[in-house]
Amino acid sequence: MRSVAATTAMKAVILVGGLGTRLRPLTCNTPKPMIPLANRPFIEHMLLRLQEQGIEEVILAVRYLADQFRETLGDGSRLGLRVHVMEEAEPMGTAGAVKNVEHMLDGDTFIFNGDILTDLDLRAMLAFHQSKGSKTTIALTPVDDPTQFGLVEMNTENRVQRFLEKPRAEDVRTNLINAGTYIIHADMFRYVPPNQHYMFERGLFPVLLQTGDPMFGYPTRNYWTDIGRPHNYLEVNHDILIGRIQVPFPGREVRNRIWIDGETQIDDDVQLVGPLVIGAGVHIARGANIIGPTVIGARCHIGPNVTIEDAVLWEENRLEEGVSLRRCVLGRGNTVKSGTVITDGAIVSDHCQIGAENRLERGIRLWPESVIQDQSISF
Repeated sequence: MRSVAATTAMKAVILVGGLGTRLRPLTCNTPKPMIPLANRPFIEHMLLRLQEQGIEEVILAVRYLADQFRETLGDGSRLGLRVHVMEEAEPMGTAGAVKNVEHMLDGDTFIFNGDILTDLDLRAMLAFHQSKGSKTTIALTPVDDPTQFGLVEMNTENRVQRFLEKPRAEDVRTNLINAGTYIIHADMFRYVPPNQHYMFERGLFPVLLQTGDPMFGYPTRNYWTDIGRPHNYLEVNHDILIGRIQVPFPGREVRNRIWIDGETQIDDDVQLVGPLVIGAGVHIARGANIIGPTVIGARCHIGPNVTIEDAVLWEENRLEEGVSLRRCVLGRGNTVKSGTVITDGAIVSDHCQIGAENRLERGIRLWPESVIQDQSISF
């Protein structure tokens, strides 16, 4: 058996080819893996965790807005990694995307879905994979309602026996689902047809059950969430701020549970209640109340007597006097005029103009560059 230290030489492929339709309008201008979590792109959180666990080389299988990955990540050296951005001309599916970069792989390779945040112990998973003589190992996580997912049934030795997609309640025998992290030996991609859309779940994995190549499940209770839904996006920011999953914040902790990145201007008579992450160049005017868990992106201007609670703001938002934000998300470069309330899961995309005395709630979504006149929306 190879030493677990072999992770230092292992490669990883991250599947980041999707359009992020479930997270629209936030993903209209930003690929889902590039959306910020606690003021750092989600993909950077992933890459930093891989680097910490000994992976040195990462291949990103990208189709949507690939230049944003190149501009942000470069060659990966800033993060201590070698990063390759491999762009697909057309959708290849999960297995097809890896087949497309098969020439860059050798031996066991970690494969990750690019919309899952987890603190899974990769070294432990690799040790399990090696001890079983496995060719394919699938990380599994328990869920409360298995009928909404694809289940993975195993025998007493953890060898995979069956896949069951969104079963009826009476057919459920396990609550373990595919957690979107795999270790797959490069040889297994000989079963994937080239230049075709092909999936792991409905293609390669069922084929491996038929061929008898050893495939095992690796159950884990580590933190796991899919960031691809709006309510999950808010929750995962909260989980990071309250410490349910440990990720590094940009900046320094200036007070208990208040992190500030770079220079900010905070006027007198401002109330800050953590946990908060505040980006560089932010101005918070007098009388504002900022209550965590909240994230404020770089270069935001928070006007007098603004209240923000349980919210996520990306960069360069401008909130005028008396605006109230509660449990909502604002993308980049929005202007919100005085007295407007945004709450109850509302999402505002990028570069919107929202007039005075509006009320946005009940999960309303504003698409990029929307213009809302004064007193136009109320529930």
